[in-house]
Amino acid sequence: MSTQIADPGYVEKYRGALDAIPPLESSRDDGRLNVKRAFRGLTIEQAIRYLEHLGGDRVDERTVEGSGWRAELSSRIVPVGPSYRLTEVTVEWTGDPAALDPVMLRFRVKCFRAPG
Repeated sequence: MSTQIADPGYVEKYRGALDAIPPLESSRDDGRLNVKRAFRGLTIEQAIRYLEHLGGDRVDERTVEGSGWRAELSSRIVPVGPSYRLTEVTVEWTGDPAALDPVMLRFRVKCFRAPG
C-alpha cells in the first residue's frame, strides 16, 4: 500500500501539538530509532489496519512491518476515573529514522481523539 497522502501539510500541521506529548520511551541504537507510545480508545485490530494503510504488512497477530520500520503492538485495559475503562494499545516502533518518523506521525494523526 502507498504511504503517500493527498496533502502532506495536513499531517504536518499537527506535528507541534502531537510532539508536546512525549513517548513512553525513545532511544537511538546504531542509527536505528526505537520509540514506544500508548494510545487509548483503540483496539489492536484498528491499530493494525492503520499501520497497513500506512504501507505496512501484517507479520503476525501483533506485528506489522513496512519499508525500514517495524511495529509491535500490545494492549491492556486501563482505568479512566473511578468507573470507566478503556483499551490502551502500546506500539513499539523500531527502524530507520527517515522511514519511521513519517509513519509514526501519520499513525498518531489517525489515532488523535478530541476530548469529550
